[in-house]
Amino acid sequence: QVQLVESGGGLVQPGGSLRLSCAASRSIFSINDMGWYRQAPGKERELVAAITSGGRGNYADSAKGRFTISRDNAKNTVYLQMNSLKPEDTAVYYCHLEGRVTYLDRVKEYWGQGTQVTVSS
Repeated sequence: QVQLVESGGGLVQPGGSLRLSCAASRSIFSINDMGWYRQAPGKERELVAAITSGGRGNYADSAKGRFTISRDNAKNTVYLQMNSLKPEDTAVYYCHLEGRVTYLDRVKEYWGQGTQVTVSS
């Protein structure tokens, strides 16, 4: 099994920045996409940003121009740099990974436990 360990959430003022990190708990044979989702109270979970194995990023419209996703394949880690944060960015942010843990496994999805991001003055 794989656990995704997230860090970097917290309370920040509007206009501030946070950097989220997510690391897999063990080595993984192959990883396809890695990404970040978020869920605000009373809303459905939504994609924030994803990054392919080749390093191409895809962003929700709300994240374009403010957030940057990156990954370190050697460390099985994905990052989300969030700048110019707004109160509407307040949510629990979840790390997501799609891949094969060993060469014997099928492609599966894994989720982190979530980290709270609160943007408030």
